[in-house]
Amino acid sequence: MRDQLKTEAEQPPAVPGQRRQVPAAAPAPTAPPAAPAPPAAGPARRTGARPERTEMADRLAYLDSATRRINSALDLAATLRNIGRVLVPTLADAAVVHLRDPLPNVEREPGFPEELRIHHSTGTRIGRRGRPSGLDDRRRSRYGARSTADGGPATPVTRGGALAHALLSRRPADPAVLGTPSAERAETLLRELYGTRGVARLAAGTSVLALPLRGRKAVLGLLILIRRPPERTGRPVFDAADTATAAHLATQAGLAVDTALRYAREWEIANELQRSMLPLRLPQSHGVRIAQRYLPGERGAQVGGDWYDAVPLPGNRVALIVGDVMGHSLTSAAIMGQLRTSAQTLAALDLPPHEVLYHLDEQAQRLGREQHLATCVYAVYDPIANRVVMANAGHVPPVLVRPDGTAELVELDSGAPIGVGGVDFNSVELPAPPGSALLLFTDGLVETRTRPISDGLELLRARIAAARWQSPEQLCQEALRILPPGDRGDDIALLGACFDGIPAGDVAHWYLQPRNETPGRARRLAAHTLRRWGLDDLSEATELMVSELVTNAVQHATRPVTLSLVRTTRLRCEVGDDSPLLPRPRRTGPEDERGRGLQIVARCADRWGATRLGTGKVVWFEQRLPAGM
Repeated sequence: MRDQLKTEAEQPPAVPGQRRQVPAAAPAPTAPPAAPAPPAAGPARRTGARPERTEMADRLAYLDSATRRINSALDLAATLRNIGRVLVPTLADAAVVHLRDPLPNVEREPGFPEELRIHHSTGTRIGRRGRPSGLDDRRRSRYGARSTADGGPATPVTRGGALAHALLSRRPADPAVLGTPSAERAETLLRELYGTRGVARLAAGTSVLALPLRGRKAVLGLLILIRRPPERTGRPVFDAADTATAAHLATQAGLAVDTALRYAREWEIANELQRSMLPLRLPQSHGVRIAQRYLPGERGAQVGGDWYDAVPLPGNRVALIVGDVMGHSLTSAAIMGQLRTSAQTLAALDLPPHEVLYHLDEQAQRLGREQHLATCVYAVYDPIANRVVMANAGHVPPVLVRPDGTAELVELDSGAPIGVGGVDFNSVELPAPPGSALLLFTDGLVETRTRPISDGLELLRARIAAARWQSPEQLCQEALRILPPGDRGDDIALLGACFDGIPAGDVAHWYLQPRNETPGRARRLAAHTLRRWGLDDLSEATELMVSELVTNAVQHATRPVTLSLVRTTRLRCEVGDDSPLLPRPRRTGPEDERGRGLQIVARCADRWGATRLGTGKVVWFEQRLPAGM
């Protein structure tokens, strides 16, 4: 409607043989200047007012403007809207776009079009059953656009019928005037599409033009153009020149729809690829509660390379990771998956955060220096020591929330992005007492088209400090509230962690010299601790498993062996030594004296495992606490 109120100077060239009409009162235009704006009223055919060459120039200018607008969008809905706006009212009083149902995969031949469904209509109303109910002269005197994503039930295409003929024809059908003998095929086509009642509402003298919409490999749908009777509009029915103009625009429209469907499929594949590379759920370690959010960007931005992760570490610690691969493409999503896998592997080695970023930088350089840059924040939270160690590689600073509710941006030495090479990364250790929280995020949250990143960071900090949230899910939700309405130009990854800590009274840790008597001492220490915790029912199995693991560690260790017991909702035991060899279960014969220790642990424990560290390994097992504990 706003386009219809443009001034004469801002209107696109009229179709030759028509005259422009300027509205009496034209407010300032608000629509994009590149969009072709139809005249406010139905034009009438001129009779030699201008030379034929000038009329041809007008028609070519109109075709150029309309073609550029039809091809200006990649989204299907926007493409269909543009098709309607360039056709109505400049060339027709109404236009209806029918597309295959379901929408086909345009990368391969979809076969015969079995059904059509209305996807867009301009200048006409869609009835309750998806039938055009005639041109609304009273409410739509200026033929305002009307769009629908689901135009009612699908219309079956009968092989050999008029609709099938119009779809599969290599040339547009001749225009037909309803109520004349030559309009029999057109009326049959309209009855197949809209039913007898729909055709009856079109007055005699209405001019109809049906044009197939062809993609690169197959027909995608049908475009119906309608002109009201000449006595109502003052302009004649479709002629040969109008048909040629409409056929050209229908060709452009078919290719634009094909492009939009291809782009939508590519976007869906890339988005699915990225989502499949992100964890569906994060591990919930004791002493910390974790939540995540991922929001893809708008389709115009394609898919991004944002990722998040949480990796459990020995000692009930957890690594928190958020990263962003620069660029928006399938390549960015693939590189994201490779870097996330590398980060998980490095985290499992229990390397310091700055060492993890250093090795990620090396990995990114091997993938290719030119287009594989990424930013990343890597943090390790220790619920027993109540501290968090972080390192940053060119990423936006995280937000740390203190127990009193104050929030601050953690100013880390950001260094350079991963993939630049030759950059030192530094780790920073900060206190994280129970009641504090950490929010890691990507720049899509704080940087928009109209808001600089510095303003977004301060807005986020203030929002988190002022809001009342109790869980990591609520923390992420409050962070997302700073997003302005409308489409997002970039995807967003969030990782929120609330730190609860583990009380010192629920932790026991010892350093034991690798001697022959050490397994016995380890059994006594474990038994004494379990009695103090009131877990006597677990004492016998725990002593047996501790003895087996410590015996194995003493045989390979050259430095003190560590023994840890942690009571949370489960009892966890860890035995560490400086040997990098991971124990593996093996079959044992009746006369074998070794190899039964891990079988005993696997039989008695609920879960067990072994983790290689930078200075050795840790073997652990967990048991459920007795009921009522």
